[in-house]
Amino acid sequence: MAVYNYDVVVLGSGPAGEGAAMNAAKAGRKVAMVDSRRQVGGNCTHLGTIPSKALRHSVRQIMQFNTNPMFRAIGEPRWFSFPDVLKSAEKVIAKQVASRTGYYARNRVDLFFGTGSFADEQTVEVVCPNGVVEKLVAKHIIIATGSRPYRPADIDFHHPRIYDSDTILSLGHTPRKLIIYGAGVIGCEYASIFSGLGVLVELVDNRDQLLSFLDSEISQALSYHFSNNNITVRHNEEYERVEGLDNGVILHLKSGKKIKADALLWCNGRTGNTDKLGMENIGVKVNGRGQIEVDENYRTCQPNIYGAGDVIGWPSLASAAHDQGRSAAGSIVDNGSWRYVNDVPTGIYTIPEISSIGKNEHELTKAKVPYEVGKAFFKSMARAQIAGEPQGMLKILFHRETLEVLGVHCFGYQASEIVHIGQAIMNQPGENNTLKYFVNTTFNYPTMAEAYRVAAYDGLNRLF
Repeated sequence: MAVYNYDVVVLGSGPAGEGAAMNAAKAGRKVAMVDSRRQVGGNCTHLGTIPSKALRHSVRQIMQFNTNPMFRAIGEPRWFSFPDVLKSAEKVIAKQVASRTGYYARNRVDLFFGTGSFADEQTVEVVCPNGVVEKLVAKHIIIATGSRPYRPADIDFHHPRIYDSDTILSLGHTPRKLIIYGAGVIGCEYASIFSGLGVLVELVDNRDQLLSFLDSEISQALSYHFSNNNITVRHNEEYERVEGLDNGVILHLKSGKKIKADALLWCNGRTGNTDKLGMENIGVKVNGRGQIEVDENYRTCQPNIYGAGDVIGWPSLASAAHDQGRSAAGSIVDNGSWRYVNDVPTGIYTIPEISSIGKNEHELTKAKVPYEVGKAFFKSMARAQIAGEPQGMLKILFHRETLEVLGVHCFGYQASEIVHIGQAIMNQPGENNTLKYFVNTTFNYPTMAEAYRVAAYDGLNRLF
């Protein structure tokens, strides 16, 4: 057994692990990265964010071709299979792995591929694919092992027609009808993807509103858009059991309903990847979903062991995970890079996409904040008309007396890009956070960003 000594050992090479490793390495620390795959990138690159967003992009291109009258001059609408579309995602994954591997090489971070677990508070043992065991001794260890789909024990995920958000990437056919159980972010994103391929989707939601954490108007817009695109949403339903057949799946609901489809995609919750880490050897406990508890410095109950990313729970976003990992390393190296990550925009890559930051109308009303609303509808925006993307709107919530921007909510084309302009203004100190910025600033025309000017004028016109 070879023994190596490091300042920092990071478990997991997803966004959180990468952010931690790079920050520690740039601060002059000797760093090792451990990952269970033989490639870096974590679940984000190989199973989650990257493949699903690459799939979404390809499906949007197909939808544009099939619905734009201009393309009828060169051919009729085309049908694409799910495996064919998946090939584009595989190319992106390969590029991501190559670029990220380069980051580790340039920053002289040692890579260990194998299953890592704690022997004690300062020792990680890595079982390599060839059976060799490497022992890594470190002053500080950062857990960034991510999460995986939650799998109830009463559902047979070995059945060839039953998938979760990891195994769906191995789907070898295109179902005519698909049941998606769970209408959270992942469930809604895959509902959009499969609907775009012409699949009939039954989206089962155990709540009474899609993505209830969103502004209610945005949630309603998504629900309306789904209803127009072969997606049937069933609210307030819970599964009783899942029956796998040779040629499909039957979902039995507690309400007595039954739904039959060619396949079922389970999208109901995530579990932290801590079960193989030997947590009992370091005295760090996990909750019922395999997540570890950390303080605002991302430190666990063991002072030299930190956690970041999906394995610590909220907000379970790749964007936040990277910053959490960087901040965890910042707490160790004390180079001024630590911050508590709570300014996190919501990015939901449905078709069209959704993004928001700050308070929604329900929260402001409950808090008795005197706010007003400014809206810009994309159907009237020149750039949206040029792009053939008329669905959606930008909505700004602002204090009617101080004009402070309190929340930005966007549904439609480039929403995840548009929201960052509002985020930047909301982060300005004092009176610099003001709706007037959008009317006193010249925006390029035509752009989607111009929606801020339109929404600001709309909001100011409501004041009296």
